[in-house]
Amino acid sequence: MSRIQYYVAASLDGYIATSTDDLGWLLQFDGFEGGKESYESFIAGVGCVVMGGETYNWLMEHEPGTWPYPDTPSYVFTRHEHSAPTGANITFVRGDVTEFIEDFRHAAAGRNVWVVGGGNLAAQFADAGLLDELILSVIPVVLGDGKRLLPLSRPTAPLELAASRTMGRGIVELRYLLNSR
Repeated sequence: MSRIQYYVAASLDGYIATSTDDLGWLLQFDGFEGGKESYESFIAGVGCVVMGGETYNWLMEHEPGTWPYPDTPSYVFTRHEHSAPTGANITFVRGDVTEFIEDFRHAAAGRNVWVVGGGNLAAQFADAGLLDELILSVIPVVLGDGKRLLPLSRPTAPLELAASRTMGRGIVELRYLLNSR
């Protein structure tokens, strides 16, 4: 069965973006040793992408006219009307993540579902007991405030550390299981 995964980078103090959605602090680490291999290994197992409207807007602003997941069915949770870039397989949805979970799994066709972001959307999956794995690259920067990694409504049960590794420039990748099967 498809696993629901939140693959994300966060500052040392647990933020995925500044309060103004600036990712300059993260982008300065582009090309770090092990990063490309980690992403390529991860994305090879992804069959469906799910993201929030703010993440979608950020992508459209910073990569206009292109879609980074052209061959992957994608769902965007939004309250606004959007148009998809040419060639993108995007479905815009409104509602609770639980309403669409079977659609995501069906679209993934036996592969995994990637909750790209943001943290609020990933928290909805976690709060509903649907988030199976958190794959977190901890970036050695302290932001002080911003968009939280996983703003949950309540604490989780203890997570199971499945793997960890140190990569270039002091980045640590942690793989936690939320729903052990």
